[in-house]
Amino acid sequence: MRLLVQADSDTKSVSSQNKSLKAQRSYSFYCQLCGEIIIKERTFLRVLPLPSEHWGALVEEWCCHPSPFASSLLHPLDDDCLLGDTYVLVNSGSKSHSESQQPASKSKENTRVICKRCKAMLGETVSSGTTKYYVTELIIRPSVEGFHMISRSLFVQNVVAQCLVELSSARSTFRFRIQGHDGKTYILMWLLNSDTLLVESMGNSDTSNTFTLFEDHLRTSFMSSDTWNAIKVLFLPCIKDRNKILADAWENDFGVHLLTFPSKTCLELLLIMSLNNASLPPSLQCLNSFQVAFLKMM
Repeated sequence: MRLLVQADSDTKSVSSQNKSLKAQRSYSFYCQLCGEIIIKERTFLRVLPLPSEHWGALVEEWCCHPSPFASSLLHPLDDDCLLGDTYVLVNSGSKSHSESQQPASKSKENTRVICKRCKAMLGETVSSGTTKYYVTELIIRPSVEGFHMISRSLFVQNVVAQCLVELSSARSTFRFRIQGHDGKTYILMWLLNSDTLLVESMGNSDTSNTFTLFEDHLRTSFMSSDTWNAIKVLFLPCIKDRNKILADAWENDFGVHLLTFPSKTCLELLLIMSLNNASLPPSLQCLNSFQVAFLKMM
């Protein structure tokens, strides 16, 4: 069987939203789940990239003496926005519309920043006045554009896919360890292909009733025939100590890039990829010991 697929020739890859931030422009941050305004019409005088997550370990390798940066943390000034791979750092002050949960205990759980409306975790309080917002939990838009609701499943896929594509291009790394904010490894991912054209053919709408999570998005997908830019990945789940030996090996491998997201988002991503894997023909579901999945890009 042959398929003729037509796609727009002017389709362009959309850069991740944290990389699209520019200095001297006004932006608003919204909770991706409910649309609540988290930061309203804020103009950053400087928007600067942060070094990679492994920079501290690399400095140890370069220096013949104890690292002079061992106890140093990078914090944004009042009108700064610092960009990490999976988060943005801002000086919150009194301009944030989110809530910070910080009881007397100093455990990791007590530094969470949550949405006032839907109580979703948006990020963490790094220090007094500095907040880390994860890009999987926010929609960042120029203030003049306003908020537009996006399917949670599609949004998570797009953010993670764009992150993997950008890192593989900039740093020639193709293996990734997905870690929750609790420090646990949830998924091992291997980027195989970043220029896949994914075609969803029309299916039976009755099958969508079997899904409860992401139901609206899945029903739309089954009822239409859409073409998406996508990436092809190999993945292994690591929850409940599954694949622990390989996870430990990847943790100590400098060729593996660490990506940290909220733990709930890691589970969402694992479910998305597992559902996608289950929808593939049996002969295409596995490669060696890894499972195969596709992540869509908007």
